[in-house]
Amino acid sequence: MLVLGLLDVQPMSGYDIQQMLRISDAERWGGVLIGSIYHALKKMEKEGLVAVESIEQTGHRQKAIYKITVTGREHLAQLVENTLENSSVSYPSTIYSGLSFIEKIPREKALAALNNQLVALKKEYDALESGYRLKNIAMHQNIPPMTKLIFDNMYAIVNQQRSFVENAIKLLEAQEINK
Repeated sequence: MLVLGLLDVQPMSGYDIQQMLRISDAERWGGVLIGSIYHALKKMEKEGLVAVESIEQTGHRQKAIYKITVTGREHLAQLVENTLENSSVSYPSTIYSGLSFIEKIPREKALAALNNQLVALKKEYDALESGYRLKNIAMHQNIPPMTKLIFDNMYAIVNQQRSFVENAIKLLEAQEINK
């Protein structure tokens, strides 16, 4: 969907698509593997979703410029509709499972693991902020309102998870004091 969406904005080479996705940090939030773009383009070309618009010569190399086809636009619209209909609620089931059986490991190990989780959440938040700054620069300080809303939601999710883990740590520490 991301590749088709970018090509719907303008024709691009595989490298240009990779760069746009890298700037947007799409691997993190979109689940796209940036290294698989060329494979995806070839597959979409076979399916009639994209076509080579032109071949450009850059030094000793040639690069294909892809464009979205009418079939690709129809497929993109269907993908967008499907993703909007899918549930956006996903529980962090692994941490819930771990917390459900936290008494099975020593308190110190549980606290260390939860503190590592906090470090990972801080890194995630920092990566989001960095991605937002890069996107803001790339878009000349003119981020669309829907994109801002998406980032605000991602910040809120990470902050909510951080608060949850902090409260789990406090509860674990309080239980030890009460013994």
